[in-house]
Amino acid sequence: MRLRALLDTDALGLRLLGGEDELDRTVRGVMTTDLRDPSRYLSGGELVLTGLAWRRDAADSEPFVRILVQAGVAALAAGEAELGAVPEDLAVACARHRLPLFAVHESVAFATITEHVVRQVSGERAGDLAAVVDRHRRMMTSGPAGGGPDVVLDLLGSDLDLRAWVLSPTGRLIAGPKMAGPGLPPEACAKLAAEHLAAVRTGRRGPHRVIMGQTTYSLFPIGSGGRAPQAARTSQAAQTPRDVRESVLSDWLLAVEADAGDWADERLDLLQGVTQLIAVERDRRDAARTVRRRLAQEVLELVQTGAAPAEIAARLRVAAPVLLPGLGAAPHWQVVVARVEWDEGGPEAGPLAQSLLEEILVDPLATGPEPSDRIAVAHTGDEAIALVPLPAVSSEHDGSETGLLADALLATVREPLSSGLDGDGRLTLGVSAAVHSAEGLRGALEEARHARRVAAARPGRVCAAGHQELASHVLLLPFVPDDVRKAFTARLLDPLRDYDRRHRAELIPTLEAFLDCDGSWTRCASRLHLHVNTLRYRVGRIEQLTSRDLSRLEDKLDFFLALRMS
Repeated sequence: MRLRALLDTDALGLRLLGGEDELDRTVRGVMTTDLRDPSRYLSGGELVLTGLAWRRDAADSEPFVRILVQAGVAALAAGEAELGAVPEDLAVACARHRLPLFAVHESVAFATITEHVVRQVSGERAGDLAAVVDRHRRMMTSGPAGGGPDVVLDLLGSDLDLRAWVLSPTGRLIAGPKMAGPGLPPEACAKLAAEHLAAVRTGRRGPHRVIMGQTTYSLFPIGSGGRAPQAARTSQAAQTPRDVRESVLSDWLLAVEADAGDWADERLDLLQGVTQLIAVERDRRDAARTVRRRLAQEVLELVQTGAAPAEIAARLRVAAPVLLPGLGAAPHWQVVVARVEWDEGGPEAGPLAQSLLEEILVDPLATGPEPSDRIAVAHTGDEAIALVPLPAVSSEHDGSETGLLADALLATVREPLSSGLDGDGRLTLGVSAAVHSAEGLRGALEEARHARRVAAARPGRVCAAGHQELASHVLLLPFVPDDVRKAFTARLLDPLRDYDRRHRAELIPTLEAFLDCDGSWTRCASRLHLHVNTLRYRVGRIEQLTSRDLSRLEDKLDFFLALRMS
């Protein structure tokens, strides 16, 4: 349909504010958004509807309009319900970029415009399949009140007789149909996720066909912003592809109880459209974690910079109500550290480890729309660090500990994540003991980091270790008085630091790598990309400057302690 046809429909309540010369543009679809950058959801030709919630001041209009124009949208329609009149700066930006701009009267719902455009564009195509798409879209774009992905899956069942489930990359059930019939058991979820990750790692295009018992499933990837493979095949726009190692470990999937191999193109297109709608919900949930991530980052920075316990405690008092609403007493805390490592290169590890750790820490028995509301995960460098609150309850009568256990965290996710990391990746986790105050967080962080190093020394793609497995000296390090720490580390490390400053010799990094590799000349040289003879020269210089012998266990332990306390 043409843009000018929208003005001929009085029930839509549209008023043209600019772009009269562009009214012959073709409208191919409609999208509602209040994102500052909705480009990932646009394929070109849309009428974009916005309530202007993205606009904080006049400077926001120009970049928003530029993004729409670059995506090739047909026009922009701004609602008057939020701000009253459409801001002049938005009109100026649209005029500058020749983007037609409409005002939507406050009495007209965006759903009314969406329904009209979809009906006009779709017509009677494919036995009214467009009506199903429209119903799904309206459910998802109406916000939390629309019911989220569960409602979309119910519509797939009622309209197309398809049973489908949304799974995370770890095999966690995110959404499923509420209609009668057996659900998808956890072991089946884990198996489907593993098969999906393995297929993606080998470069196979979705949907992936999996047979379990007597049932055939078709697995559709749900990418960030809904960039599914089918959509990519129908769009000629040049895009920079994501590293498959990143997407395979972060994207959801849609498991449909059917064989999509003999489906008509119309039905495949419909299911790909559903994955795009569910991707919007996925990004909404990611955005909801922003506050918790920021709280974790602030606490982590205070802990790592040696802030006073009173300052850390004040920040924790802010975090506790967010992470444990309605909590009556101060919680206990545990720290979990995760790291993703690739054999060669690979995507940025910190954000990926953060996403995976958030997923792993979700209680598999949790219910409700957002089961991760007790998780605060930050990332620094290549590692992710989770601050996990535990209700301050007494231990069981048998004296067993409460809280997270390293092995239990990986019980249900090891199989799928091993498939996603297979070939060149590893995920290692370390879990601290519970601490009861801000004073203990520094020790808990060191404890979790050391536990992760213990896990990294084990074979396997996915490994974890807990505080129970640590040597006693690691538990004592955080409580050594500062003056003792400084004197001990200065005596051992200051000669090396001074030499590094004068000669740029990197003796301190060499010492750390040598100890991390358990004194293995070959592994250490490989990690540092040095010839073994060069490594031997550096170690000899370390021994000469400190009068220590790195072949002796006692001297190795002294260096290890000095590095941990520095």
